[in-house]
Amino acid sequence: MQYNAILFDLDGTLLPMDYDEFSRGYFHLLTKTVAPYGYEPKPFLAAMMQGVEAMVKNNGASKNATVFWKVFASILGEKIRELEPVLDKFYETEFHKAKALTGKNTLAKEAVMLAREKADKVVLATNPLFPASAIRSRLSWIGLAPDAFDLVTDYESIGFCKPNPAYFTKIAETLNTSPDQCLMIGNNTKEDMIASHKAGMDGYLVTDCLIAEEPAPDCPQGSFVDLIEYLKNL
Repeated sequence: MQYNAILFDLDGTLLPMDYDEFSRGYFHLLTKTVAPYGYEPKPFLAAMMQGVEAMVKNNGASKNATVFWKVFASILGEKIRELEPVLDKFYETEFHKAKALTGKNTLAKEAVMLAREKADKVVLATNPLFPASAIRSRLSWIGLAPDAFDLVTDYESIGFCKPNPAYFTKIAETLNTSPDQCLMIGNNTKEDMIASHKAGMDGYLVTDCLIAEEPAPDCPQGSFVDLIEYLKNL
């Protein structure tokens, strides 16, 4: 089948990782960065997670970044907003140390290039909980850049998150296509497969770093090597 758009998840799909291990290392680096500004790790991370929870519940009325910083500042005080450029610099510098907590994927670039041959649009459908700088850095670890995609969802560009099916509906709307003309490739049964299926998209479940919180809908699945063959045969 020829698709109008092929969507890729990032963490655990294009970029191999154990999400829990990665998160622990990332949080450690982040709290070390903000410590000189007077922020203790536990309250800082607790406030950040409340901001993340607010983004996951976002209904599209505001961009995720607006929702996050509103909640974050309501807990830690408005002065925390002055830390935004510090955090952006963190994602461009210290954050790269977290690459050691991820795996290699020499086939990531090939998969995106194949998708480009098979569809009009290629999307990095990473859960938009991060600024663009963090996504750009993570892509660089697998030899990719944002300009390899027609659309990248970061927390400043969209007002929904996975597992809300509206996240996928909004992507299709932005691309001026219908969900049934889109293929979502991801490793999370709930956030990638179930949510995109509810929006009307087809799916391919990558099983190398599988997160199976709930049973996946009926869809093709396999390793990333299998995905390459699947894309070749589209």
